[in-house]
Amino acid sequence: MSIINKAAAIGGGVIGAGWVARLLLNGIDVSIFDPDPEASRKVSEVMKGARRAYKQMVPDGLPKEGKLTFAKTIAEAVADADFIQESVPERLDLKHRVLAEIDLYAPANAIVGSSTSGIKPTDMQVAMKKHPERLVVGHPFNPVYLLPLVEIVGGEQTFPEAIEVAKEIYASIGMKPVVIRKEIEAFVGDRLLEAAWREALWLIKDGICTVEELDDIMRYGFGLRWAQMGMFQVYRVAGGEAGMRHFMAQFGPCLKWPWTKLMDVPEFNDELVDLIATQSDDQAHGLSIRELEKIRDDNLVAIMDALSKQNKGKGWGAGALHKDYTRQLAKLAAKKPTASKAAEKAKASKPVKKVEKPKKKKKG
Repeated sequence: MSIINKAAAIGGGVIGAGWVARLLLNGIDVSIFDPDPEASRKVSEVMKGARRAYKQMVPDGLPKEGKLTFAKTIAEAVADADFIQESVPERLDLKHRVLAEIDLYAPANAIVGSSTSGIKPTDMQVAMKKHPERLVVGHPFNPVYLLPLVEIVGGEQTFPEAIEVAKEIYASIGMKPVVIRKEIEAFVGDRLLEAAWREALWLIKDGICTVEELDDIMRYGFGLRWAQMGMFQVYRVAGGEAGMRHFMAQFGPCLKWPWTKLMDVPEFNDELVDLIATQSDDQAHGLSIRELEKIRDDNLVAIMDALSKQNKGKGWGAGALHKDYTRQLAKLAAKKPTASKAAEKAKASKPVKKVEKPKKKKKG
């Protein structure tokens, strides 16, 4: 059962709409604000894909879907919300304006998560004059409604209690929260992706391979290993019976070889953009973005479902979490939702100096 009663989403792009889908499909009411006149249509398209994927995950029936409301202002969207997820474009000035307004109108106890993929929370929370202590980075991965990872990062003013509550909130909607120990730009996931992306650009620019060939190398090779073990456990196994120490001793010297261009950046000009875009068009073989999204979602559900059957039925990696999440959704579908713990805490009229863990509602 989620500890969120009402959520607010500020921004309805690809990531914002993904958050809306995950929340609604967990039976949580969501109020969204996005000034884009096409926001309703775009969110609707994402919802179609998410419903389709979730029906595959829980074929016997889903929880009653939460109610979606399109607010006319940020103030209207965040009113009475226990949890607010900001997903506006990656511009610090825009983040400041939006977070300042959220902070002004949101309940004092509401946790505010930012979907930023690289901006440090300390740099964002300076705009929050009332309660900067409740801001955390909650960085997801696309599609948000399927991929469970969320990186949680606190800023200099973030209370440790806020991080703990954020962990509970994200976990309650089937996610895998990982708290980043030190505040850095781009956190962990995007730093790894940036390294691979930069090297990939060089390989395409230098004519070593095409975008399709590069993707094939990833999806037929190490991508399958990473999906179920990650980098370090894969390399531990590669070290044989001696494990990681042997692997490090054997392959450590190659780090000094000129195998990478990570310290250099290819010139991001029109020629490189055209080269990659043209090859990407060829790779798609006429499939639309919506068709590719369906293929992606079907594949992700199938992979996580397969992993959920491993480890003697206990599940492995994302599969273990997937197994628990689908059970949680089935239980939610089988019973009526009760008042959330976070909702009771948000009803407190006085601002708090400390973000506290939500308490259960007393009967009677």
